[in-house]
Amino acid sequence: MKTIFRNLAFSACFFISTTLLSQDFSVFEYRTIGPLRGGRVTTVTGTPTEPGTFYLGASGAGVWKTEDYGTTWNNVSDGFFSTPSIGAIEIASNDPNIVYVGTGSDGLRSNIINGKGVYKSIDAGKTWTHIGLDNVGQIGAVEIDPTNSNIVWVAAIGNAFKANEERGVYKTIDGGVTWEKVLFVSNKTGFADLELLPGNPNVVFAAAWKAQRTPWTIDSGGENKDGGIYKSVNAGKDWVKLEKGLPQGLIGKIDLGVTASDSKILYAVIEAPGDEGGVYKSVDQGNSFTQTSSKKGLTNRPFYYTNIEVDPTNADIVYSNANPLLKSTDGGKTWNEMDVPHGDNHDIWMNPNNPDLLIQCNDGGANISHNGGETWSSQFNQPTAEIYQVAVDDQYPYWVYGAQQDNTTIAIPSSSPSATSAQGTQVMIDVGGCETGPAIPKPGDHNTVYNNCKGRFSVYSKLTGSNREYSIGASNIYGHNPKDLKYRFQRVAPVHVSPHDPDVVYMGSQYVHKTRNNGEIWETISPDLTAFESDKQVISGDIITRDITGEEYYSTLYSIRESKIQKDLIWTGSNDGVISITKDGGQNWENVTPKKLPKGGRVESIEPSQFNAAIAYISVDRHLLGDTTPYFYKTEDFGKSWKLLSTATNGIPSDYTSKVLREDPETAGLLYAGTEYGMFVSFDDGENWKIFQQNLPVTPITDIIINRGDLVLSTMGRGFWILDNITSLRNPDIVSLNDKVVLFKPDNTIRYNTPRASGDFPNYPSTSAIIDYYLPKDYKKDVELEILNSNNESIVTILSDSTLLKSTSEEVEDMGLSMTFSYNDPKLETKKGLNRFHWDLNQKGAWSDKKSRSYKNGPMVPPGLYTVKLTAGNETAEQSFEVLIDPRLESEGVTSTTIKEQLILENEVLDLLTEARKLQASLESDIKKAQGSKKSDLESLLKALKNDDGAYPQQMLVAQIAYLSYIVGGADKKPGQEEIERLKELKVQLNEIKQKTNG
Repeated sequence: MKTIFRNLAFSACFFISTTLLSQDFSVFEYRTIGPLRGGRVTTVTGTPTEPGTFYLGASGAGVWKTEDYGTTWNNVSDGFFSTPSIGAIEIASNDPNIVYVGTGSDGLRSNIINGKGVYKSIDAGKTWTHIGLDNVGQIGAVEIDPTNSNIVWVAAIGNAFKANEERGVYKTIDGGVTWEKVLFVSNKTGFADLELLPGNPNVVFAAAWKAQRTPWTIDSGGENKDGGIYKSVNAGKDWVKLEKGLPQGLIGKIDLGVTASDSKILYAVIEAPGDEGGVYKSVDQGNSFTQTSSKKGLTNRPFYYTNIEVDPTNADIVYSNANPLLKSTDGGKTWNEMDVPHGDNHDIWMNPNNPDLLIQCNDGGANISHNGGETWSSQFNQPTAEIYQVAVDDQYPYWVYGAQQDNTTIAIPSSSPSATSAQGTQVMIDVGGCETGPAIPKPGDHNTVYNNCKGRFSVYSKLTGSNREYSIGASNIYGHNPKDLKYRFQRVAPVHVSPHDPDVVYMGSQYVHKTRNNGEIWETISPDLTAFESDKQVISGDIITRDITGEEYYSTLYSIRESKIQKDLIWTGSNDGVISITKDGGQNWENVTPKKLPKGGRVESIEPSQFNAAIAYISVDRHLLGDTTPYFYKTEDFGKSWKLLSTATNGIPSDYTSKVLREDPETAGLLYAGTEYGMFVSFDDGENWKIFQQNLPVTPITDIIINRGDLVLSTMGRGFWILDNITSLRNPDIVSLNDKVVLFKPDNTIRYNTPRASGDFPNYPSTSAIIDYYLPKDYKKDVELEILNSNNESIVTILSDSTLLKSTSEEVEDMGLSMTFSYNDPKLETKKGLNRFHWDLNQKGAWSDKKSRSYKNGPMVPPGLYTVKLTAGNETAEQSFEVLIDPRLESEGVTSTTIKEQLILENEVLDLLTEARKLQASLESDIKKAQGSKKSDLESLLKALKNDDGAYPQQMLVAQIAYLSYIVGGADKKPGQEEIERLKELKVQLNEIKQKTNG
């Protein structure tokens, strides 16, 4: 991927784009805030040779591994895989270091991410190599020959959204160097599963499945000739279709199960009409089958589930993953429901040496059991949530809102919500609605949250926990033919709050609806704003299995936005490709769909410009129609004409489906684009794009919001991410960095009282002023930052090289009346290119005899205007910025004046602490040289300063001063009278000791 963008940079025809595309922006890093809650996992596996080791494959989060029975999980595919969608994982039975992964989840939902072939690891997931089958689409199964790990089989379902010739069963005999397609039915029929006969891997069973998804339906299955079970007895050279005892009419998705305990037995769970659907069993290796059960739960939503597994030690114990998880102990005749941490079950693996040790997965993650499913490991250690969209509130710090697929809506703080919050502890609340969202906090009142749940509107109160539903139409729309519905709502129906009045809320069916009173009264302010083609209004999945959850309702609105700069200018986009506009609050509407835009796409986002009311940006997604081309457009004339911003040559790859496009609220022409596989940025209004992935994992970017200088993202598989402080991106110098030192203006920084940052999850930062600078070459030394206050007094100097600083100490001039605080920090980078430094806002602290601590960790500077001065070699640059008071303090009566008064006292205490510590160090030094009564006198004085060794010693003067420092500076407050008086007492005590020392 890097090569692609490098080539694009050099093919650009003007200097700015060449400089821009070659610029390294890696200094800007995203951080994840969670949730630390599992998302959809479609495949799991383990290895008997290492019983604590398991792998999970998620639908949008890649491959994760645990080596401690699920206590902790770590991603092992980031940086190697070009898609986060995983269909199958298999470990070689003779070597746990050899792992094969087939990409492309097999549960064909509308938000499924395309597979991109097969990956192989020979070091247990530390590194991976792509080994081909790029275009086979979704992969249902991977099987490794137990006698030779270079022989591998792959069941390719195919492209989920269009016919493709690459569907079929594939085999390699050289570890993936070459592949042979050994079974093919048609370009519409792929293979959902395959199994090797235990004891004889030359005998292979494969399950054919005709399947394709469109925006309006899921076609699962077809005529008998299009599906069924195939068998080969000569390692794939020849195949026969198994017929006896199996459904002879329509047939859909099939999954197979074998067991080493009895190689004669083959199970199949089959999607078929009526009572023909269910579990079938063969006791003669597939020559004939008998249906054992037609229990409906076995084939519930088969396109999404359908997985059967057999206990490796007992052929009568069988598991069926669907909704719910079912278990049979009598060979598939009767089934009982099992309790698992989450519903919507996809896969299960049992240790062949101990089948009570197993791993199972579902839409809430992966969970491990040591006792056959009686108890399970946690799913709250897998940050793999699929989030549909993102919103923020106006708290300090702000909270981030969204809805997690098959879970709840959530609100999470963007950074540590208080100075006493424990790092590594996830703070998360449910804010009403349900899994689809959106969840939109009301501007000016974050305790009120507007919600959608699969087309149902509600208003949630954080104060009471009540979720008041005021749905438009007050009707349950599940299971209907959409043509018969009065109002057609998508599961993720848009909810939009007017930027001009927080009491005005819009919601979209095929119409735009408006409420001024939390949904108690709705008015419809538009006609049908969709294409509404009658042949697309059908019962989804009707050929065998109805599946009508609202996900397939076509010809509905998908995006609504009112201009922030022109009231009543409203834009809409439908999921069948129609863009509409009204300039008068809904009295008159105009279809302004781009003429060259291929029809039928889903308008994922609309972004009215915040600088010019005639300008708007749209993102259109056509992947459900088999077209992965990104479609980002811009209009400058209220939609009369449009310009495509994502050409084949301007930076975004041609198969990176468009998801969301946002305009920077402070800099015209600065755009952020989210695609199926990551982030892009444009500094020239979409003329050119640069990949802006940084440390972000490959995963779909579902939504973007820019808030208080931060870039906030939601993803379909890795939760929420934040890039703190994008101020430098707004500087025009960013596109013309060359041979001069550049210091970017820091953003104003809120003076939060936060706990220290740590490597724990979620990644909450400590308060800091973020300072970005550019160096035209590498510097071995001679780089420093100096911070000055509004009186041009030096607060601190941070040096890049320790040789410039003989010791971490103060330089005393003019009889100690002037002091300069300097220290070395290895994080002050000296490398060529963009660099970022976090200044912790701390001024000078107390002296310590430990050089690494001396004068460090002083109090935060007070609110005010500051200047940062960068020196690199002989060049200098200066920029000013403000440190702002935490807005929450004002409600408590704490002002900037209060903080300044407090700091005067705190610095007095610190000065006293420095004086006392230095006196202690001096006494300790003198005692080593003294003898006799002189030594005894000094030791007596030292005892008054220093605590005795041992448990719970009496706190002496130095400890007492340090304790007073803690009291005074522990929180922003007006100094207490007791603290003032105590400082006077301690000063007196220290002076008495000093006098005795001098005497």
